[in-house]
Formats: sequence, structure tokens, C-alpha cells
Amino acid sequence: MAYIGNKPTVGNFQICDAISVVNGQAAYTMQVGSVNVIPQSANHMIVSLNGTIQKPNSSFTVSGSTITFASNLVTNDVIDFIQILGDVLDLGVPSDATVTTAKVADGAITSAKLADDAVTAAKLNNDIISGSTELASEPADTDEFLVSDAGTIKRIDYSLIKGGGAWNLLSTTLADNSGRVDCTLSGSYGNYAIVLNGIHPASDNVQLQARMSTASTTSDGGSNYRYVSHGANDAGNINTYSQASGGTFIKVSGDSLGNASGESLEAVIYIGDPTWTEHSTRLNISAAHTDNANRATTTRCCGVYDPTTAVTQINFLLSSGNIQYGIFKVYGIS
Repeated sequence: MAYIGNKPTVGNFQICDAISVVNGQAAYTMQVGSVNVIPQSANHMIVSLNGTIQKPNSSFTVSGSTITFASNLVTNDVIDFIQILGDVLDLGVPSDATVTTAKVADGAITSAKLADDAVTAAKLNNDIISGSTELASEPADTDEFLVSDAGTIKRIDYSLIKGGGAWNLLSTTLADNSGRVDCTLSGSYGNYAIVLNGIHPASDNVQLQARMSTASTTSDGGSNYRYVSHGANDAGNINTYSQASGGTFIKVSGDSLGNASGESLEAVIYIGDPTWTEHSTRLNISAAHTDNANRATTTRCCGVYDPTTAVTQINFLLSSGNIQYGIFKVYGIS
């Protein structure tokens, strides 16, 4: 390769500390700054003895940090100098604190080029995590995490640690004077739960109802529903309702949901495997609300949607008027 000017000089050139000859001794330890040094080979050294350059692997050999001359030296012999060249085909060992960010190309440092345990925590910048791209949603099953297994760093897929049976929040819908709220059952979960918070009707003395949506219909208002419901309030009133085949909705609340200040409904609805087409879709409902007389009321309901078509949404609407406000949260249950 051609160069303009002098050819760059490479290598880790070191002059060994002076060595005193011991009469009748051939082997000596090489040091630089009182620290043992190990040449790459005898061919990477220039050795002068009594003013004469010695031939590598003939006049002397090396093993580790020990140089051994071909014959024992005597008192009047003088080891003039030992120069260690390093590997003149490589860059040698960088000087301390010379490898900066600008000197490291992307992907340049591989495990094969690093000595074991060479990179310590002190050499890692504080932004190694905060400076990376943020994951703004739940990790994919094949996304990997680093864990310490008894001090050994290992990687593990998210699918193995995300936890079975957990409730995974899929969506949150806010009602704002809505005629109907649609809760989509997304993903491939076996079961779902819908949590209703602070559902407040615009009209007084109404009932919250649920209908189903399938791939072929936006909201099935046909006669495909049946349910049995049991309700009670703090005035001692107990009511049981039932709707055999032919109903047009599944009851979520009692018949007297109030719209005065502070009157609202909370409910949890479990949906059993709505995508399975071997059986009807079933809802298990537990609700608590205040009625139009501001009485504490509870409702328990088991509802069935008869068609064996996969259900993709649960639609909520009132028997009269709009849903003034409320929160609808859909969870997938692994």
C-alpha cells in the first residue's frame, strides 16, 4: 500500500529494564517498569549482548517473560538492551483512555475481540438504557430480556415470563353522551373481562343492556338472547328476572338505574371464549349501582347469546337515552 510521507509505524515498542548478568546463568526475567512482560515471540525482539545483535531462536529463546540465552553468561558479559517490538502487523495494545466513542465503529467490538470480563460496569454510560428506543406497547412474545442466572447473563423470551392467567388491558373507551359503546374483543385470548366504571345515564330510571356483534353484523338486535338475573337493594326489595329464548338483550343492571348526581354503576363482566363456534357465547355479570331512589342495588346475571358464531364485540346501550359518561375497559385473560 502506498503512503504520502513516512509509512505509519505500528507496534508496541518497549525497552526492557536493565538486567544484571549472573555468572553461570542463562535465563533471565524481562520487565518493563518492574512489571513482567511477555513478547509475542522471539522474532518480535531485538537483543544486544556484548554489543552484538543476537539471532532469535538460535542465540536466545523466550518462554513467557523469561529469555534464555544459548549458553550461560559470565560475569563480564553485558546485556546491552532488549527491545520488544510487539506484533508489528497489528496496532498493538491501545494506550489507556485512548479508545473513545469516535474511535469505535458500529458493530466493531465483537465477543471474539474482547477478553473475558474486559468491559466493566464503570465503562458503561448511564444512558445505555434511557438513551435507547422506547417500547411503547407490550413486548412481542419473541422479544428478549437479559437476566442474571447465578451471576451468568442469559437471555429469555418475553413469552416465558409474561405470566399465565394475567389480565392484559386491551382497550379503554370513555362514554361521552354515547348512544352505544362498543367493546372489541381483540387478540386470541380464551376469555375476556370487561370492567365498567362510573356508568352514568342521561335519563332516569333506565336499564343497561348488552348485545353482541359478529363478523357479519354490527350489533345483533335480534331475538337471540336469554338470561336469568337476580337483584336486591338496601330497602329489602328482591327481584328475579328471566328471559327465555327470544330476548333482544342481556340484562347488565337492574331496571332502575338513576341519573342523579352520584348515581352510577360499576360492573365486571366475564365472557367465556367468544371465538369458539362449538357453543353459544356466555356472559357472567356482577354489577352494583344506585337506583333512581339512591338505594344501593346489586345485580347478578348469567346471559347467553344463542348463535354459535364467533363474537367480536360486546355492545352496551341503555333502555332509553344515552350513556352520559363512564369508562369501559376490556381485558384479555390468558
